[in-house]
Amino acid sequence: MTSKPTDQRTSGAKPASFAPVGPLTGRVTVPGDKSISHRSLILSALAIGKSEITGLLEGEDVLATAAALRAMGATIDKNDDIWTVYGVGVGGLMQPETAIDLGNSGTSVRLLMGLVAAHDISVTFTGDASLSKRPMGRVTDPLSLMGADFTARMSVDGKACLPLTVRGLCPAVPMEYRLPVASAQVKSAILLAGLNTPGVTRIIEPVPTRDHSETMLKGFGADISVEVDKEGSRIISLVGEAELTPQTITVPGDPSSAAFPIVAALLVPGSDIVVENVGINPTRAGLFTVLQKMGGDISFENQRTVGGEPVADIHVKHSKLNGMKVPPDIAPSMIDEFPILFVAAALAEGQTTTGGLSELRVKESDRLSQMAEGLGLLGVEVTEKEDGLIITGTGGQLLTACADNKAIKTALDHRIAMSFAVAGLVTNMGATVDDMSPTETSFPGFTDLLAILQSAAK
Repeated sequence: MTSKPTDQRTSGAKPASFAPVGPLTGRVTVPGDKSISHRSLILSALAIGKSEITGLLEGEDVLATAAALRAMGATIDKNDDIWTVYGVGVGGLMQPETAIDLGNSGTSVRLLMGLVAAHDISVTFTGDASLSKRPMGRVTDPLSLMGADFTARMSVDGKACLPLTVRGLCPAVPMEYRLPVASAQVKSAILLAGLNTPGVTRIIEPVPTRDHSETMLKGFGADISVEVDKEGSRIISLVGEAELTPQTITVPGDPSSAAFPIVAALLVPGSDIVVENVGINPTRAGLFTVLQKMGGDISFENQRTVGGEPVADIHVKHSKLNGMKVPPDIAPSMIDEFPILFVAAALAEGQTTTGGLSELRVKESDRLSQMAEGLGLLGVEVTEKEDGLIITGTGGQLLTACADNKAIKTALDHRIAMSFAVAGLVTNMGATVDDMSPTETSFPGFTDLLAILQSAAK
């Protein structure tokens, strides 16, 4: 394996090759949870006073959120591994001087749209080529009901995309909104708008999604409650015009990032690793449940609670996996982990079927098409459906290297890049990924971590 990608094209892309080099062993940590990192910065910026954050993910996405909040008046500094945020208070955001570039971060733009929607300011958000293709209507629609006004570039198929300008309304209009699709980002955008909206903003969530926003809002002192109705829907009620209290936050390791070394260890013969300090919030742990049902030797050690979030050290050993039908209702708890699950399925015994994954077509890339194409190049039998993939695994046999060492396309998607890096470890002659640079958005040092796990076995 070439563990450190090298620049080979003037465009800035960083191709890298990955090949079997023996078992993975040792103990490692992964970067801080991306979802919690974004929300830690945003809520700290809305508190009055000084908050401190340790373990913050210092990837490009989270740094884009920090830069945006600075542009709107918050003071954010870093000393050693401690991030200090001096907030402006709910309602205290200032008009930025220029448009705010959020790079590749869909989480940043969707959450910040909610934040701006209930402030008397106007903000233009821009992004890179990938982010500019992603539809924003699922966020602009509910925020418009609260009184915000949006001007966006319309795609050829009539969807609102970046560049996008938000003109907030203060005071905004409280509302009750039933989420038409399971989306933690939409839910969080509405809650952030509700913070500066008089009255009660209420969200009905038929399918539970990651609950970091609710947990952290409560921790910062917001008046928020969650009930479950007789149909099983979660009803989230937030009292507006909140006053948030500064906090000291420790961010656990990101389970979405931990997924990559965990699957690698399951697939590479002889592997035995521990990934330390990983968040195991039930709304995020669906992948681990599915992998265990497929036969994965995964155990949770030293379980504890840190900052209100359940955390554990995850012990993983090489395992023979069996294909399965993945229930669609588990998708919200592992939506970002399906690309790497598809790699695990490619080495499993028998067929793995997934459905209910239309959301994957509007991520950083069309993840269903990208994974189907890449796995096909590695000799995997894949059927692409509108809302999922059907994968027939090799039963543990190595995947086939691409003919003529053809590079697998990532479409500027960090999770596609890392998934095929892991796949390269279980090919007969290795695989080349066309660009590993997108991994800096969520997992700085990803290839170094793989190299550490490989060298520990020597």
